[in-house]
Amino acid sequence: MLTVEGLHLYYGASHALRGVGLEARKGKVTCVLGRNGVGKTSLLRAILGLVPIRSGRIDWEEQPLAGKPAYLRARAGVGNVPQGREIFPRLSVEENLRTGFAALPAAERTIPDEVFELFPVLRQMLRRRGGDLSGGQQQQLAIGRALVTRPRLLLLDEPTEGIQPSIIKQIGQVIQSLAARGDMAIVVVEQYLDFAREIADHFVVMDRGEVVLAGPKDNLREDDVRRYLTV
Repeated sequence: MLTVEGLHLYYGASHALRGVGLEARKGKVTCVLGRNGVGKTSLLRAILGLVPIRSGRIDWEEQPLAGKPAYLRARAGVGNVPQGREIFPRLSVEENLRTGFAALPAAERTIPDEVFELFPVLRQMLRRRGGDLSGGQQQQLAIGRALVTRPRLLLLDEPTEGIQPSIIKQIGQVIQSLAARGDMAIVVVEQYLDFAREIADHFVVMDRGEVVLAGPKDNLREDDVRRYLTV
């Protein structure tokens, strides 16, 4: 289980996270919702070790992550699908997938068949450059690259952004199937409540760097959530 407690994070004098906490259990999908600029991406970056925290706890599988560099968190099973996908446009699809090997011991540096079972288009486009793929195909590639690292905790930052509806539906089904295996905790940052309701088991709603609502999907009223999503 991922446990985050009392997380405070600053960018200079700007207090980006104010005592944030959440839990994410294996076999479950936790969705973090909120408007732009409320701290959702900062929370993921703190979990990944990409930004230093001022105070608080981040524990994964009962081991502390705070203070550990990002590469050790990746080796501990923390996978990342960043906002904007961040694939390498001049590398082929296969080469992009192989960049996930960096976190793995030599004996495990293979692309799992599961990647191509979930995203058959990637097998068909192995030799194509990443920059030549559509936005939806690039998002599938970004998720596939994360799965190459064999994550037990998967963080996805706005995976539906700029994606056509048919691919959004497929990504939702993939997230649900990964959770159903029971060996992976999944945290999804989202702005779109309808998509989040389809895939989430638990919600965490943020506003101005704080958690303002949290709980199981069935316990949260839609009107309460939506008022923190509208501009």
